[in-house]
Amino acid sequence: MAKKRSVFDINFEADDEAETERFPAGNPELETKSFNVQGHPLQNEGGSTRRGPMASAITEAADATSERATAEAAIRAENDALAHEHVRLKKMGLITDLIDTSSVVITKLTRDRSANVDPELQELKDSIQAVGLSNSIRVEQTDDGYELIQGFRRLAAFKELAAETGDARYKKIPAALVPRGEPLADLYRKMVDENLVRKDISFGEMAQLALSYAQDEGIESGKAVSILYASALKQKRSYIRQFARVLDALGNSVRHPEAIPRSLGTELYKVIEAEEGRGAAIASELSAVPNRDAASEAKVLRSALELSEASKPVPPKSVAKTSLRLARPEGEARVTAQDGKVELRLHRDFSSISQARLQEAIEAFLDALD
Repeated sequence: MAKKRSVFDINFEADDEAETERFPAGNPELETKSFNVQGHPLQNEGGSTRRGPMASAITEAADATSERATAEAAIRAENDALAHEHVRLKKMGLITDLIDTSSVVITKLTRDRSANVDPELQELKDSIQAVGLSNSIRVEQTDDGYELIQGFRRLAAFKELAAETGDARYKKIPAALVPRGEPLADLYRKMVDENLVRKDISFGEMAQLALSYAQDEGIESGKAVSILYASALKQKRSYIRQFARVLDALGNSVRHPEAIPRSLGTELYKVIEAEEGRGAAIASELSAVPNRDAASEAKVLRSALELSEASKPVPPKSVAKTSLRLARPEGEARVTAQDGKVELRLHRDFSSISQARLQEAIEAFLDALD
């Protein structure tokens, strides 16, 4: 007897989820490649973008090259800016360095300081030992070392301190470097202008410098004074010109120009200008005293001046008298002038004026009369 087979009808309901499943079961949906070829059918299809290893390497290399180029450009720009700033500071003389004192020479410029013993150098040395050097010297770099432009006394003080103490610190001195090839007149002006503010530099030293500069440039001494001492007051330039004329007339016979007082120098100028050949005569009198110091040299000059005054004929004494009345903001000024006397009457307290200003005004008045 044959077995009866049972047949069952099984109905499966449609499952939306089943249609969305991918094979193998449970795996995520595969990424769709993006195509960058224009017109490709899959170019604009959705899905995340995945790049190949070669493309990624090329992109990373390009980015690194771009970043490196940007960094190098920034470094070059910074170096250019620093180079321009260095040149600017060097032109201003603000680049400072420690240099050996032995490498500094003094050949290019004639110093405006006398070569004789400086009595105030010890004070400068004491100050350097106590607080150091507050103002560096100025030098021009040469092929073999440095040429001194400013700071003769400071350099001398360092050399003496090194010799006296044996301290290696004083064998090197702070120096500001000035650009090479600067005109000679500018170098002289820098040295002169620095010393114009000093009260201890004499008219003789300034006149000697003007004569040296005039010789170097082949110009007249008066023009040299106008160039070098353009920053000085007009009256001061006048005194320097007078001293230059005196030193020029006396030649190399004057050993201590720094010790000639202003009054003596101006009187000598008047005598030399008034009496032809008087300068050569005074030079001979100086040569007759070979072993002379500053005091004895000034004594010879005063004696020559007194001799010139004594040889002048005495003019008859005048009894004439001149009277003036001038309108001033303070009121009427009355002036009376006669032989050896000038009297000024004005409603003003002249004692309130400083001695220096009053002296300058009187000197200008006398120079204007001459």
